[in-house]
Amino acid sequence: MYNAKANYGIMPKTIGGLIEDVFQNGFQNMFSEDAWNETKYVPANIKETDQAYEMQMIAPGLKKEDIKINVDRNILQISYEHKEEKESTGKWIRKEYKLQTFRRSFTLNEKIKTTGISAAYNDGILTIVLPKKEVVEPASQQIAVN
Repeated sequence: MYNAKANYGIMPKTIGGLIEDVFQNGFQNMFSEDAWNETKYVPANIKETDQAYEMQMIAPGLKKEDIKINVDRNILQISYEHKEEKESTGKWIRKEYKLQTFRRSFTLNEKIKTTGISAAYNDGILTIVLPKKEVVEPASQQIAVN
């Protein structure tokens, strides 16, 4: 489980990226709401144990029923579709973060037992356990020459 694919959208803003934006697009884009939050990249940590790979993704504030995880042709896909909810009362004075739709894909190698994959969502951390297949050593045999 070594190859990762992500739908990055636009790369995270760096100081160099902000300066480049000013030269290319002027100041109006630098101060837009999405200029600082354009990325849809959700970071993942992957740990290997003797029995499995354990992946953790930081995803605070989500509802676990809105997180979708599936495996198709050895591609593990993790996604969250954000549904904007209208608030009936009040008006935001300041809003520094927002939940965003994301999608990550990982290519699974032949060592993963795809039928045993499990997931849990606790305290804003999505944990996916990818069990390893049991390694079966080929039996050694003596071949008689006739």
